[in-house]
Amino acid sequence: MPAGDRKLTMDELGRVAPEQYSASLAHRVTVVLDDVRSRHNVGSIFRTADAFGAERILLCGFTPCPPHAEIEKTALGATRSVPWEHVPAAVDAVNKLRAEGYRVLAVEQTASAMALGDLNPEPGRPLAMVFGNELHGVSQAVVEAADACVMVPQRGSKHSLNVSVCAGVMLHALTKG
Repeated sequence: MPAGDRKLTMDELGRVAPEQYSASLAHRVTVVLDDVRSRHNVGSIFRTADAFGAERILLCGFTPCPPHAEIEKTALGATRSVPWEHVPAAVDAVNKLRAEGYRVLAVEQTASAMALGDLNPEPGRPLAMVFGNELHGVSQAVVEAADACVMVPQRGSKHSLNVSVCAGVMLHALTKG
């Protein structure tokens, strides 16, 4: 450990209160969950969305919604800071976002998917990222409705990331700077 280094106190971290979260955002990034089944993954994505300043989460299909103890276990209160809404069908959420001017990216391994490092977001244009079901991924209807598909390049034998880990990688890459 470097000489004189120490952990920061909660006050030094400068955390914003949940009611001030939306006013503090530097990017317009919406997260869309397409039939994500695990409440723990949903909670983790809420916490990650809060950490990287996502403007909202759209919980689609059978994705579980707050309040629920299993979501809160991993969200640690982020369901109170990150705005969310339930949309019955992810493809409807995608179509609405596109009509509102968002560039919608399905985070999925497809024949035409671009690598995350090749993605060049348009400055000032809002962005939405769709993350899919833990077993089946993003639905084909959503892949077809999205503006593009993007994937996180991987070197291992599984070629798969947990959906909440993938959301963290994507949000970090797209909200820095």
